[in-house]
Amino acid sequence: MAGSAALELPVTLDRTAGEPLQGQLIAQLRAAIFEGALAPGARLPATRTLALALGVSRNVVVAAYDELFAEGYIAGRHGSGTYVEATLPTRPRAIPAAPTVGYRWQRRAAPPPSPAFLPDDGAPGIISFRPGVPALDLLPPDIWRRAWRAATAELPPNRYASPAGEPALREALARWVGQTRGVACGPDDVVITGGAAQALDLIARATLAPGDAVAFEEPGYFAARNLLLAHGVRIAPVPVDEDGMRVELLPTGPAAPLLACVTPSHQYPLGGRLPLARRLALLAWARDQDSLIVEDDYDSEFRFDAPPLPALLSLDREGRVVYIGTFAKSLTPTLRIGYIVAPPALRERIVALKVLVDRHTSWPVQRATLALLTEGQLERHIRRARRRYAESRAILRACLAPVADLPASPARLLGLDAGLHACLELSPLVDVARIVRGAWERGVAVGALSDYYFGPPDRQGLVLGYGGLAHPELARGVRVLAEVIAAESRRAG
Repeated sequence: MAGSAALELPVTLDRTAGEPLQGQLIAQLRAAIFEGALAPGARLPATRTLALALGVSRNVVVAAYDELFAEGYIAGRHGSGTYVEATLPTRPRAIPAAPTVGYRWQRRAAPPPSPAFLPDDGAPGIISFRPGVPALDLLPPDIWRRAWRAATAELPPNRYASPAGEPALREALARWVGQTRGVACGPDDVVITGGAAQALDLIARATLAPGDAVAFEEPGYFAARNLLLAHGVRIAPVPVDEDGMRVELLPTGPAAPLLACVTPSHQYPLGGRLPLARRLALLAWARDQDSLIVEDDYDSEFRFDAPPLPALLSLDREGRVVYIGTFAKSLTPTLRIGYIVAPPALRERIVALKVLVDRHTSWPVQRATLALLTEGQLERHIRRARRRYAESRAILRACLAPVADLPASPARLLGLDAGLHACLELSPLVDVARIVRGAWERGVAVGALSDYYFGPPDRQGLVLGYGGLAHPELARGVRVLAEVIAAESRRAG
């Protein structure tokens, strides 16, 4: 297209694209200037000329020029016309090849990748046993909408909120953990976070330096372990059995880790519950080694055969435990809200770091969560969910019963007395990778227990998240798994 100075502009407007013509013109002129197709100081066509050439209203071109002028891409000269800003640096037209030696920032080790569950495991038609997914259909839509109406009943503050969280929500959470987990705390002990991951990240920032050792359950939750590794710490794996972390194997003396991360109410992923004797031994270890315990209480609301033990924090009398809670399992992980209950000195550090990280957790999300807590809706929702999940685990147990006695693959279901997932331990004779692939080929996504190990696995199996599956698809998925496991057992035998 010819302009007023015989300038060829690389502009083509598409009226079927669904994007406003003005936006297309701005984007294409900006790209042409940025990439060097329009050199600094080049004259642009007059607005009337360009509008005529493009077949658009002059107002479209005027608005585009105004936007590019405001952004500093073009400048006007009185009585002379419109030009590309002359002070812009010259840029090559071709995209340069990636450097072969890498950038300086790449010298730091990349964060360890979390194991990919399976590609497109959330695609339609796939029955996914992804752990940590709750049943969202149990939360009535009118209750959800009512919580958000309460959150938006007033205008948000015109200032940054408290980094520790809304006072009313912290007060409600202090009551909640007191009633449900036996933790005696007040609102000043609570910090609201953007989920459990941010809670652990803040604790790590507040307590750890690169090279410090952290005791971590083996196997354990890989996302939390990898978050700690990204801080440059050393992981000290501590073996786990059916009762949780083997506390007697924790390092002591100069080798004692500064932090110990545990899931005492429902060990992730094997599902054991740390007995009282081990809890007391863990607290004694922390006292004797001057260490801190991080208690991840991610799904303690869901226990089926026995009442939950009180939180480890409820036994702490020396400020050795920091507690992480979340609504990811009881409501939805997309809410991205969690909380920390910490000793005063640690809480002060965490609040100071929260200011630097994100200033404060989303005000509307906090207000909606407060409405669910104070109106009793969360408690009622958890009761409904507990009934659903109890029925789900019965389906899981019944449909997997045929694989329990396979000669080459005796299977054990672990961790069914609590939570939203179970672990199916399999014989070392079978090939778990073949089972995972075979299930995927039949539309069932499931992850291997080996993904949760830091070192070489000492057992193998599958981790089955059942919380987000309706009962009919749960039964179908488990039957497929049973058939695939049986076929692999026959092959191995």
